[in-house]
Amino acid sequence: MTKPPSKLDRFRIANSRRLRNGATDAETKLWRHLERIPLEGTHFRRQVPIGPYFVDFACHQIGLVIELDGSQHASDAGLQRDEKRTAFLENEGYSVLRFWNSDVFEDLNAVLDTIFAIVQQRQILLAEANHFHPTPAHRADPLHRGEGEEEI
Repeated sequence: MTKPPSKLDRFRIANSRRLRNGATDAETKLWRHLERIPLEGTHFRRQVPIGPYFVDFACHQIGLVIELDGSQHASDAGLQRDEKRTAFLENEGYSVLRFWNSDVFEDLNAVLDTIFAIVQQRQILLAEANHFHPTPAHRADPLHRGEGEEEI
């Protein structure tokens, strides 16, 4: 019997849903194309809470976070926030992969190739170390297809 979600868990789930519904065009495009690459043994989720942050995409099994950055990330303040965020995530055992939103629009295939190469690399490294991240008990991710959309 599982324990009911706490107020914090419900808050985080609600925020994840809100962020998914308000996804940027780049996030939506990448999400739709992630399934084009063979990612056996992985399961990416969108707008995932990790510690105090919500990451754009995460695969807990291999400890990979993908962030898509817009122009606000290019400012000094944005760079400092990203550095702090990346340090936290790396301390939690995640590898952080960053792309500019424009990369997704201008060269999606290169983005997908890079993700595929990093996924393969992470799988090999973690298999050799016999260490995989556990999937958190409370999931804030939708089903991969139809994501909460009602059939019409």
